Amino acid sequence: MLKFETVQDIINLEKEAPFSDRLVEKTIYKALKRVADNFPSRPAISFQISSKPGSSSETYTWSELHNCVVKAANIFRKEGIGKKDVIAFVLPNCSETAITFLAGAITGIVNPINALLEPKQIASILRETNAKAIVTLSPMLKTEVAQNVNEALKNAPNVKTIFEVDLVRYLSPPKSWIASLLRPKVTKVHSAKVQNFWDALSSADGSKLTFEDHEDDAVCANFHTGGTTGMPKVAQHRASGMLFNGWSSATLLFSERDCLICPLPLFHVYAAYPIFMTCLLSGAHMVLPTPQGYRGEGVFQNFWKLVEHWGVTFMVTVPTAITQLLQVKVDAKINSLRFALCGSSPLSTAQFREFQEQTGLKILEGYGMTEATCMISVNPPEGDRRIGSVGIRYPYTEVKILDCDSAGKVKKECKVDEVGEICVANPGVFEGKTYTDPDKNKGLFAKGTLMRTGDLGRMDKDGYLWITGRAKDLIIRGGHNIDPSLIEEVISSHPSVAMVGAIGQPDSEKGELPCAYVQLNDGDHVSGEELIGYCKNKITEKAALPKHIEIIAEMPLTAVGKIFKPELRKKAITRIFSEALSKAGVSATISKVEEHPKEGLKAHISGVKNADEVGRVLNPFTFGWELDEN
Repeated sequence: MLKFETVQDIINLEKEAPFSDRLVEKTIYKALKRVADNFPSRPAISFQISSKPGSSSETYTWSELHNCVVKAANIFRKEGIGKKDVIAFVLPNCSETAITFLAGAITGIVNPINALLEPKQIASILRETNAKAIVTLSPMLKTEVAQNVNEALKNAPNVKTIFEVDLVRYLSPPKSWIASLLRPKVTKVHSAKVQNFWDALSSADGSKLTFEDHEDDAVCANFHTGGTTGMPKVAQHRASGMLFNGWSSATLLFSERDCLICPLPLFHVYAAYPIFMTCLLSGAHMVLPTPQGYRGEGVFQNFWKLVEHWGVTFMVTVPTAITQLLQVKVDAKINSLRFALCGSSPLSTAQFREFQEQTGLKILEGYGMTEATCMISVNPPEGDRRIGSVGIRYPYTEVKILDCDSAGKVKKECKVDEVGEICVANPGVFEGKTYTDPDKNKGLFAKGTLMRTGDLGRMDKDGYLWITGRAKDLIIRGGHNIDPSLIEEVISSHPSVAMVGAIGQPDSEKGELPCAYVQLNDGDHVSGEELIGYCKNKITEKAALPKHIEIIAEMPLTAVGKIFKPELRKKAITRIFSEALSKAGVSATISKVEEHPKEGLKAHISGVKNADEVGRVLNPFTFGWELDEN
């Protein structure tokens, strides 16, 4: 590990050599072979299906993982997956997920898909990537993954082969007997060929590839975005970008002696690159606790014991997980832990300090994006870790704060501490071809090479990056831009608040008015009106004072733990439209609010036939609507 305290350390590293000379091996397979040759008997990945420390688990050494990955790659190629073909997976975390990720990237293009998506969303991604094969679960109790994929494949006829992973193999009697006996029956509704994953691999050669490895900087992965502001898009990742993430963290943070616990899903870039690819480049050990990660039963309650059991040196987390961990006593020896990397969304100052006081652990806040093959910046482990900042840029990464128009034309470059749009370039950014859909690349780049992130931020005089909000999350009240983070920071400082999401609710005159949805800490009680009163003297910007604060039982989250604001917007649209119709004496119901691919969120109205009657009430609002078909 090299010295990493200031921006100057990054500059010094870059001066030594261009990034093209940094990678010893330039393909995913060669990187895997190198780590297997260097550390054949060291642990590579471990998976345990339950959260109880010391419960049954499975560990692969780097040599064993190499063997399984090569077998899978050879079978995928045998089934017709060529260099430019896509093999998707819809899986929770398990050993097979890690194997499939590497094997798919070596054979062709791997396409991880969120296992929590609905069938129509899965089908849409499969069609857009034109996937030829998919790896998913066999039918099993307590999960609908097999059923959802089966339904999705009705509308994705391009998928010709299915490899099924049976999680029952991880269970011991009598649970394995019960799970097998009560396995759900799923009627096949597609024409794809179905094979058991391990049965297919049993006849394959694991010593070497039966086909030629990629020799160019090929696209090796398609990742769909998390969709916190709308419908997911599919980003293309080249081998250089994938390896860049692993090389950077392996150079600055980790070695083969580290153990990284990963309770985040491998279908998300946060787990796949800063964690898994870092292990691939450094020889470190990745631990996957339960298929659902942080969402798994008992994971929060057992988390610190898991750290002690595995000798974890590094944990990856998100603010919503920290909220839960703060309610769990540190009941184990966790002195092996060196750092916690926190990303996905800003961590409040109060949470940052409380977590460090409770655990004695250094938090490194970082910043990344699916479109940039993840990491962009991180707080330096041995340098000044500035609370609220996402740190210093990664090596070979250019970060500019710009004011751009919708076409990407730069109006000006922002000064020190001036807020603008964060724009980046690094080996993970695929210039001009970020998304699989060419139309979505229009206007995405400033100055030709700098990808517009859609995030608002500022750069201080020492090169630290500060995220101030999402451009799409801005609450626009009568032309006045309100940053939701201003509202969220104040509300989250209330001792009873666990999570808060601020959005703009529809308003017929102002366009939007600020409102917030709040999840309280377990056992606490406070009303929305009381929280509005709490905000009055703390939010100095009068226009930003929330007009409505609603307490909800559970905050909607993405798979990686970000607050899913489209769901909050749906709640707000339903509430405001219902109130407006009722006040106007129109007897109608908001049956649902859905995301329209081109028109954004749109309300569906039922119980009324007269569109003019509804239009008089709802047309002044900026959100669309339509009558349900009878």
